[in-house]
Amino acid sequence: MKRLKDFIAPSLLVFALIVCWEMIARFIGMAFILPSPTQVVVKLWELKNILLLVHLPATLQVILTGLFLSIVLGVGLAVWMNLSKVAEKTFYPIIISSQTIPIIAIAPIFVLWFGYTTIWAKVVVTILITFFPITVNTFDGLRSSSKELKELLLTMGARKMDIFFKLQVPSALPHFYSGLKVAVTLSVIGAAIGEWLGAQAGLGYFSRRMMTQFDGAGVFAPIVLLSIVGIVLFLLVILLEKITLKWRKTE
Repeated sequence: MKRLKDFIAPSLLVFALIVCWEMIARFIGMAFILPSPTQVVVKLWELKNILLLVHLPATLQVILTGLFLSIVLGVGLAVWMNLSKVAEKTFYPIIISSQTIPIIAIAPIFVLWFGYTTIWAKVVVTILITFFPITVNTFDGLRSSSKELKELLLTMGARKMDIFFKLQVPSALPHFYSGLKVAVTLSVIGAAIGEWLGAQAGLGYFSRRMMTQFDGAGVFAPIVLLSIVGIVLFLLVILLEKITLKWRKTE
């Protein structure tokens, strides 16, 4: 019952926003600029086969590939920087500086390098967007372990490997999941940007194609699917966090 009450307020807010959107869209009467929610839903139903069977799998492939590589590279680099001061001083400034580069400005370069027919241009864009939160949060988590517990383990004869797996990794897991929650939502944006600038399939590509045809509902339909994908991925991360961090008690 308590969980049901928690959903009432946000549900009412979303419903009110949708009603306002519907009324404003009907008042303006220019569907190619601002289609109403009902027009978007109708368009989704009309295009369900091509969106769900062709473009959604292409976008999911980019998102999941980029996320997987970001996790592997990000966690690996965070562990390396935690173990080596030289690595930290070398790579940490570069990681921070990479976030000052406008991704949408350099994305076309990746398209020129990898071409339109492969997914790697979109994957690289996704990695550049998702790599930062995973790496920084994991690194901060590894550094947040208790010094008192570390000294206690050392007095009990623990090795560096024991301290890493029994103290630092459990301390870093909540931080890792926090970074992953941010990364999964950003991965949807990265995939859409990559497909928008150069692709032959994908929800971002389809949205851009509909824009050239002045089909407002067609532009919004794949965007709705992208939002659903981001929400589902976020909920999956929360579920995975609850399963793997059962020992973590929060108020």
